Amino acid sequence: MLEKVVIANRGEIALRILRACKELGIKTVAVHSTADRELKHVLLADETVCIGPAPSAKSYLNIPAIIAAAEVTGADAIHPGYGFLSENADFAEQVERSGFTFIGPTADVIRLMGDKVSAIKAMKKAGVPCVPGSDGPVGNDIKKNKEIAKRIGYPIIIKASGGGGGRGMRVVRSEDALEESIAMTKAEAKAAFNNDMVYMEKYLENPRHVEIQVLADTHGNAVYLAERDCSMQRRHQKVVEEAPAPGITEELRRDIGSRCANACVEIGYRGAGTFEFLYENGEFYFIEMNTRIQVEHPVTEMITGVDLVKEQLRIAAGLPLSFKQEDIKVKGHAIECRINAEDPKSFLPSPGKVNHLHSPGGFGVRWDSHVYGGYTVPPHYDSMIAKLITYGDTRDVAIRRMQNALSETIIEGIKTNIPLHEMILEDENFQKGGTNIHYLEKKLGLHD
Repeated sequence: MLEKVVIANRGEIALRILRACKELGIKTVAVHSTADRELKHVLLADETVCIGPAPSAKSYLNIPAIIAAAEVTGADAIHPGYGFLSENADFAEQVERSGFTFIGPTADVIRLMGDKVSAIKAMKKAGVPCVPGSDGPVGNDIKKNKEIAKRIGYPIIIKASGGGGGRGMRVVRSEDALEESIAMTKAEAKAAFNNDMVYMEKYLENPRHVEIQVLADTHGNAVYLAERDCSMQRRHQKVVEEAPAPGITEELRRDIGSRCANACVEIGYRGAGTFEFLYENGEFYFIEMNTRIQVEHPVTEMITGVDLVKEQLRIAAGLPLSFKQEDIKVKGHAIECRINAEDPKSFLPSPGKVNHLHSPGGFGVRWDSHVYGGYTVPPHYDSMIAKLITYGDTRDVAIRRMQNALSETIIEGIKTNIPLHEMILEDENFQKGGTNIHYLEKKLGLHD
């Protein structure tokens, strides 16, 4: 087993990694910015290293500072969490080249899956269903581009190859708008990602966002751990997630899950990862793979009983998976609400001091948070301050528990999006299950 791990992140995921390390008897090093001295995991870690000032570009994205922290503390591995450098192939490469273990896939695999064009090519080869598209980058030949778009069928969506987080995308509904849309998306992609490569895909009108969680070790074993529905989104950012996805049969799960597990073996994947799909009319369409642990991983843990972060650590230590596919049983239902420090109506961030905090409890309630009474939420980072997860034998029980838990949660001194979650949980269509990715924005009047 690993002896000492640098946690190259902050907030709730850093605390989650620290807890998993403690359970496995692994020593921890918390790296932090000057704004994060009072973070819960920093106070609990075996060792701490300040890696720079508050702006993430000078701290949590500072590769030399993080590697130096591993060197001075004698650590043997670095866990990147999610966000920040978690899917940065150069970081993974430099970590390994410096003699440390990167807790995640190899740099080559991160690069392969980080470029949407090469990822789709690899998935098609591995037998994972993909959205009909241009099968590669779009060039400057407008006649050829019009032919491709016609073959795919309007509406189409133009996407930046190096994009993510909902940026670098444009929907085109007619041939007249194609040329200008390609040019605009290319310019956007160049500015945002320093990569103007774009590709075309069929635009699905009312899909759901369903993803498959996988784990793969370095011994050629890979498993899938059911699916999550993350369709409740605003501006391409997930708000509520659940597992399993409503309406997905065991047969469908087995088919798509085994394809994802096989793809992991084919591309030489290691660690935890997620295959993200658009799901419409009983069909799965691959959109991207996240080569890291995800924010919503707890709902999968609740329905399978598998500690995904501990498995990440075991895999990084070179150990085989501690179970086989047939050992994974899906039981009950789990829902996660992302609690953000933001105005529930305008969605503007609401940093500041938490004067009073009462977290919810009870049977089937899980509270993943780094926030405590007296803690000051800084303005420099993502606004998520907690994840509230509820579990029940059925989806209805999980929903009722979430409604109770939300009503019990008290966070004073800052604004939070708890009223938004209460509205979603009370929504008749959400309660039925299977709403599409546009549903929440339409409900909030943000989508035409």
